[in-house]
Amino acid sequence: QVQLVESGGGLAQVGESVRLSCAASGLTFSSYAMGWFRQAPGNQREFVASIDWSGYNTHYADSAKDRCTISRDNAKNTVYLQIFFLQPEDTAVYYCAAPLRPGVFSGSYSAEYEYWGQGTQVTVSS
Repeated sequence: QVQLVESGGGLAQVGESVRLSCAASGLTFSSYAMGWFRQAPGNQREFVASIDWSGYNTHYADSAKDRCTISRDNAKNTVYLQIFFLQPEDTAVYYCAAPLRPGVFSGSYSAEYEYWGQGTQVTVSS
């Protein structure tokens, strides 16, 4: 079955950077678009960024496009999210997600994604 496993979260200071990883298995990773979402305490899950199967096409939330970079390594079945200049409002659980079918460049709606990881916590301390 499809498994998505996030890692790389933890405690960081304001202004630092973090790189989150999501290792995928159980699917032909190189054929799937991937997305990152986050959920802060008391808030709904929100879109951060997505990337197509090739890595050439990306899409960011307005709140993320200046400080986040999504990338992928198809040889490693891994998608990454790098967040620069961390702020307290970046504190959240970060999830990666994959759509049901390959070849679909999924966008910013969580309903477009079928498979989800368990999440990795990022806590930004000032």
